[in-house]
Amino acid sequence: MDIKSELQGARLFQNLELLAKQVVEGFISGIHKSPFHGFSAEFAEHKIYNTGESTKHIDWKLFARTDKLYTKRYEEETNLRCHMILDNSASMYYPEIQKPALDTLNKIGFGVLAIAALMQLLKKQRDAVGLSIYGEEYRFYAPEKSNERHFQMLLSQLNQVAQDKGTEKSTRTYHFLHQIAEKIHRRSLIFIFSDMFQTEVEEEKLFEALRHLKYYKHEVVLFHLLDKRLELNFEFDNLPKRFIDVETGSHVDLYAENVREAYEEKVSTYLTALKLKCMQYKIKYVEADVNSSFTTVLNTFLVERQKFV
Repeated sequence: MDIKSELQGARLFQNLELLAKQVVEGFISGIHKSPFHGFSAEFAEHKIYNTGESTKHIDWKLFARTDKLYTKRYEEETNLRCHMILDNSASMYYPEIQKPALDTLNKIGFGVLAIAALMQLLKKQRDAVGLSIYGEEYRFYAPEKSNERHFQMLLSQLNQVAQDKGTEKSTRTYHFLHQIAEKIHRRSLIFIFSDMFQTEVEEEKLFEALRHLKYYKHEVVLFHLLDKRLELNFEFDNLPKRFIDVETGSHVDLYAENVREAYEEKVSTYLTALKLKCMQYKIKYVEADVNSSFTTVLNTFLVERQKFV
């Protein structure tokens, strides 16, 4: 990456909070016809009414506008605890983006902005949020809190990650997930942002680590970050290319067409195993294409939050 593209990336994430607010505002304006109608005006003040709850706090005016039952919320209410886990390994900095923008992000950029946007929603609800970042080492950990100083500190960490050059190399995702699981004892909603690629292909250890996160009755959502066009469909032109493993440095020279079928079959097998294990351990698996919008991530949050509280 040259100096010009580095500066473009820095400018994109120069004010991560403002960027996240734009993502959230765009999302809210687009859901007026969804089950979350009324969300933009009342989100910080209401929650979905659950059958069996007292009806004395139902907002009947909002019901008249939305045909949905919401109950009024109060500042002293204890809301949820949410912990974000971000994979910071070298593979997350793929693909290399020459002109970073909201519609052209690599996996780390997408993950950072998705977390920042979720934090904006959590902030509106006065929910507590924590953050873990790991790569070659367990880079950062902050427990769940809901004050403004804590929020700004997490944004600062995310901003720094977004502007890194991917110097982290190999990672053992399962190793750090075990460590994180040992730190979070109070029941929480946990979001993992990772491409699930690691140097040591030890799938059973990875699946055991995911199961460990469920030990304290956490609700766990895995956002599997991928560049679908390149990493799943292997859409490279049929010219001789050098493919380099960004985590080990090893490389192979070949024509993409010669290995596309075998590659797609291998990746498909791995993804199927991952999805099945997530289903077995009651972990929600969400494929997140970095070339798409943040709607899938934010919608998933709204659904999981309603189930959690």
